[in-house]
Amino acid sequence: MSLLDRIGVDIGRKMRLEDAIEWAAANSIRHIDIQLDTGANAVTAFDAGRARGVRAALERHGVHLGLHTLSAVNVAEYSPFLSEAVDSYLKAYIEAMPMLGAGHIVVHAGYHFTADVEMRMKAGLDRLKRMVEHAEKKGALLLLENLNKEPADAEVHYLAHTVEEWRYYYDAIDSPAFGLSFTANHAHLMPEGVEGFLAAIPMDRVVEVRLADCFRHGHEQHLIPGEGDFDFGDMFRRIEGMGFKGHYMNAFGTVEDMNRARARQVEAARAAGVAV
Repeated sequence: MSLLDRIGVDIGRKMRLEDAIEWAAANSIRHIDIQLDTGANAVTAFDAGRARGVRAALERHGVHLGLHTLSAVNVAEYSPFLSEAVDSYLKAYIEAMPMLGAGHIVVHAGYHFTADVEMRMKAGLDRLKRMVEHAEKKGALLLLENLNKEPADAEVHYLAHTVEEWRYYYDAIDSPAFGLSFTANHAHLMPEGVEGFLAAIPMDRVVEVRLADCFRHGHEQHLIPGEGDFDFGDMFRRIEGMGFKGHYMNAFGTVEDMNRARARQVEAARAAGVAV
């Protein structure tokens, strides 16, 4: 499969799933991600008949679907009632994956409030272990994403935004139902950058690489390529050179922005010496 075919578009909440599949097919896009939290795509809005139609459309058009949970849902939640609700939320995604014919679910480690880091990390790891066990039973695949840093003086911080925090989870979970989603632009915000992350993480466990532009050591932005200083050519050279065979996922701007950027990203890779 060509590099262009391996670069997808994160639809998120921008389109009804059935429309997103048709749009992707019309634009020769092989990979899309979608969120199942609101509106026509809420996980509760799919019955057996609708799900059957989604699976048929994916197969007919050769489109690969991924699901992406909402990072605002705190996987590190430990409060009564809320904790059970987070379990139910993740289980609903896990059960939706085979129903909709999706290939993976991107999940997160949650967030802490500065004074409760250890408690939050333990709660999140325990929950992810439970969800991986559930995913094994349902034939689902969870991909844990490295999230973005927040300002140093912020009260709330995402977990798994550093190599060390991310490793805390993936070292403790060894399962065919658990892999990684590497967000390269989040690594670009950190001191070690993309190069440092790639040197430290188990790339054989990475299924998806997520992409957007941003500024080195900056703050969380999902800019269109060319609006920041992220070196896409160098990133592709490094990752492809490590033998990565998975897919990339654009996550910025409009669906048209993400689609148009695919060709420019391929040219950046070509200019960096990547066989595309």
